[in-house]
Amino acid sequence: TGLVNVMDNNEPGMREVKLTLKDKAHMLGLTLRDVMSQVRNGFFGAEVQRINRGQDLVKVYVRYSKQDRSSIGKLEDMRIRTNNGSSFPLKEIANLKFERNLTVINHYNGKREITVEADLANASVNMAELKAELSDVILPNLIAKYPGLSFHYGGHTEEMGKAAKSMKVVIPIVFLLLVATIAFTFRSILQAVLILLLLPFGLVGICWGHYLHGYSLDIPSYFGIVALLGVMVNDAIVLVTAVNDNLRKGMKFFDSVYEGSMSRFRPIVLTSLTTIAGLYPLILSVNPEARMVVPMAISVAYGLLIATVITLVFLPVMLIAINNLKRQMKYLFTGNKPSAEEVEQAVKEQMEVK
Repeated sequence: TGLVNVMDNNEPGMREVKLTLKDKAHMLGLTLRDVMSQVRNGFFGAEVQRINRGQDLVKVYVRYSKQDRSSIGKLEDMRIRTNNGSSFPLKEIANLKFERNLTVINHYNGKREITVEADLANASVNMAELKAELSDVILPNLIAKYPGLSFHYGGHTEEMGKAAKSMKVVIPIVFLLLVATIAFTFRSILQAVLILLLLPFGLVGICWGHYLHGYSLDIPSYFGIVALLGVMVNDAIVLVTAVNDNLRKGMKFFDSVYEGSMSRFRPIVLTSLTTIAGLYPLILSVNPEARMVVPMAISVAYGLLIATVITLVFLPVMLIAINNLKRQMKYLFTGNKPSAEEVEQAVKEQMEVK
């Protein structure tokens, strides 16, 4: 269920006649090679002469007339000669079996191979469930029936595996670069970690977006997640930068957070809305060529929708919570509880400059 156009490359060829000798043929001293040779000579032809005509070589074949080789009945009544010169109808000394043989035998890594492929009936089909049914139900039954059978997933599953393998390398590098960039920009590991804590919330929007539009998470979806990370970090940096600038101007911490959030509200919201609006025609497209990139557009658009709310609401709250935490830690180690501004890195840098 969920698959259409199921096909394989184990294509049967044209109908063939397979001969097996009867006991009578062995008693007459005939072998399968003798019988097949006479059948071939009668229906295909036996080469009896070669004639040179200038630079060309003409081969002359002798065979039955068209009328005598026009039907299976003619084949059954064909006379097969023995070594002593007597002849018998083919049907008396051999069994004729009609079957279709393979047009080609495919190999993969030196083993005989049959490729089975299919298309998804629609975009909402869950590939993980299909793969689980294959692995847990269908293929074990086949292996029990044919012990030498082995299988390998190709196509979409293979590409997903390659993408997952590359993601394991790419994602850690991306995170390290993001942490390094944010930490060097703000000169604060805590603020860098705080911004990175916002990233998982974007996955909520991605899952809801795929569910609403009837798409399953696919390779383009993961590429969209990588693109979303950059946009989320950019929005968070813009807001935190505004808060730090206000602190450097001498503004109180809570006023800095409030004013920074209000001043960055319009740019962040407008940036997000214009991005989502630009992606939505692609998300709603029914063009088959566009459907390949729709999951990526869904990841960016819906992830950005949730990330915008998180950035404008959750990030300021977390900035205040981290500030309180740093004040409490300072109090535990020194016995003096500093003000909210004194524990902020931007204020420290401003005091060092003075």
